[in-house]
Amino acid sequence: MSGIFESSEMIGAFLDEIEEQLQFLEQGILELEQEKENPEVIQKIFRVAHTLKGSSATMGYDKMKNLTHEMENVFDRIRNNLLIADKAIVNVLFKCLDVLRFLRDDFVESKNNTKIDISEVLEDLKLILEGKDKEVNQVQVEKQEAVDALSTSKEDTFDLDDEQLSILKNSSLSGLNNLVCSVKISENSFMKATRACLIINSLNDMGTVVTSSPNVLDIPLDADISVVNYLMTTYLSIEELKEKASQELMDVEEVEVTEYSNESTFEEEKSSSEKEDIDDTEVVKAGKKLDEVTEKAHLEENKKKETEKRTSQTVRVDIERLEQMMNLVGEMVIEQTRISQVGSILHGRYSQDETVEDLIGISNHVSRVVSELQESIMKARMLPVQQLFNRLPRLVRDLSQTLNKEIDLVLEGGETEMDRTIIEDITDPLIHIVRNSLDHGIEKSELREANGKPSKGTIKIKAFHQENHVIITIEDDGAGLDLEKIKNSAVKKKVLSKQEADNLSKSEIINLIFETGLSTAESVSDVSGRGVGMDIVRNHIDKLNGIIDVDTNPGEGTKFTIKLPLTLAILTGLLVKIHDETYAIPMSNIVEIVRKPIDEIESVKKQSIVVIRDKVHPLIWLHDYFKLPRGEKKKNVFIVVLGTAEKRFGIVVDKLVGNQEIVIKPLGSYVGKVEGVSGATILGDGSVACIFDVVGMSKMVSNKVKRESITLASEDSDTDKLK
Repeated sequence: MSGIFESSEMIGAFLDEIEEQLQFLEQGILELEQEKENPEVIQKIFRVAHTLKGSSATMGYDKMKNLTHEMENVFDRIRNNLLIADKAIVNVLFKCLDVLRFLRDDFVESKNNTKIDISEVLEDLKLILEGKDKEVNQVQVEKQEAVDALSTSKEDTFDLDDEQLSILKNSSLSGLNNLVCSVKISENSFMKATRACLIINSLNDMGTVVTSSPNVLDIPLDADISVVNYLMTTYLSIEELKEKASQELMDVEEVEVTEYSNESTFEEEKSSSEKEDIDDTEVVKAGKKLDEVTEKAHLEENKKKETEKRTSQTVRVDIERLEQMMNLVGEMVIEQTRISQVGSILHGRYSQDETVEDLIGISNHVSRVVSELQESIMKARMLPVQQLFNRLPRLVRDLSQTLNKEIDLVLEGGETEMDRTIIEDITDPLIHIVRNSLDHGIEKSELREANGKPSKGTIKIKAFHQENHVIITIEDDGAGLDLEKIKNSAVKKKVLSKQEADNLSKSEIINLIFETGLSTAESVSDVSGRGVGMDIVRNHIDKLNGIIDVDTNPGEGTKFTIKLPLTLAILTGLLVKIHDETYAIPMSNIVEIVRKPIDEIESVKKQSIVVIRDKVHPLIWLHDYFKLPRGEKKKNVFIVVLGTAEKRFGIVVDKLVGNQEIVIKPLGSYVGKVEGVSGATILGDGSVACIFDVVGMSKMVSNKVKRESITLASEDSDTDKLK
């Protein structure tokens, strides 16, 4: 087994598959808790557990193999209606799932020498199997035992109706043989009941199946049957039918054929004369009826084959290879922009030259190809948001139990795709917001009912595309944010003074929740109350060049709206000019662009501000920061309103150049870190433009405001002393 461990590719494939199967398992257990009687859900979970057991056994990972084997036994009992998946059993299964994740994480370091103890969860599973903590549903047991008794019976006992008796009678009169084909289904067959139905189709090619014992058309799809007796009419002899069935039937271990001899029934038919003969058309009709019933099984089998076919056409690709391809595409985007610009210059100089026209045509074609290539590579990096959503149902379930609250989780837009790196980075912020909504937002059932609300609270999470962005909204129908409590907490924590707090607008008070160390929780718990959650949310969204907005209504609930770029690899940037220099601003951070008369720009405590749509925004003259002249005074100025996380501010630019695909290049160790600049990009004419770091610019504004406030406070103090 050591040889297998030496293959890093094998280990990588194993870990990828385990991660995927664990997600399926978590989703399946959640569905099982909601739909205890759904055989499809139970069968899906059983298949996942079986796959996990097989994969871990192949890698020689004994602890994971043993644990999944015991879980498989529990799922098998649930599948056969010997156990009911109540809350206690589901909790144990989730506990096992957590241990499996620990085992997966420990695999790379320890291989088969993991120190993780699985004895406790194995004991819990054994207690379930022994029935010490579970009352077995006796009715279901008796039902299954009846099915098992029938399926293992070798007696040719069939409960025949009048139509079936007539078929057998006419078969004998026509010279056909009435035979019983006993088929033992393979133990490795996953869906034995479905396989039993499919066998009917195969036997109908050798004759006509009249009925079966047990009747495979009536038993549950998840019934664990082993032997089925098929009563059929056929032109074949006993030996011929046995040989043909043994060769053609799939998932079958053994076939026995005997003659059906129930002459007393036929004698009674003749003596009573109460039954009428049926013609050949009725025999055909009976056969068609069976064909129609088994058609559904055919469709399910075909669907399974199509799924397996699609699965076999996919490959796993290392993310580093995709990153390298994305970098190469970025270089092509830069060169394609330069070719396009050179073509435009030559066209202006030599507009009559056919060679230039050819160059323009080639440039346009290359541009289309590069755009399609860029889109294809970006799609290869994309993952559905469902990957992120899959983590939330378990979180909400466990926390609602801990907090003793009834909560429904509604997820929409799981098919929306995002760059995988962004999905990874947005996971923690989303979980923090959901935890806060559960703890602070949703009220207890008694309080909700007293306020005329449904006893069960709802958290709705939705994802959708909007232009080149992904919007994620998290909305609850809880109590909403207590604005007064937030203000008082901010004053108490000395985030701002009492006078400043009284002058804040509603949106400014709401944004205080993102301040470090600010919490309105009355006590610290395992869920929240330490004042770090929303600070983490802001920092993560800052790094992703995202924007977050919060809207709340007391007694009605709170809604968080997160706006994120589709990808961070290649950005659409707005090119602007400040003095004679060109700069690029990521479009994902641009809220709006306005043109304002210069006399509407005011100054408060030496900080320029502007009012746009009844909101006050700090204003930056980047000329001053970069020590560039402001140039001629104009009646109107262009203001680009930028947003990062919850903050909004404006910058003054001299000219708007236009949009362009930009590839971020680092400034390098020689230049080092420049405040307000995240990198550079190469423009079509070969020149270099700096890319603004909106998060850094936001900090520049905040630092300047603080410095000005300290300076003013010092001046006021000196003035008081002189007096």
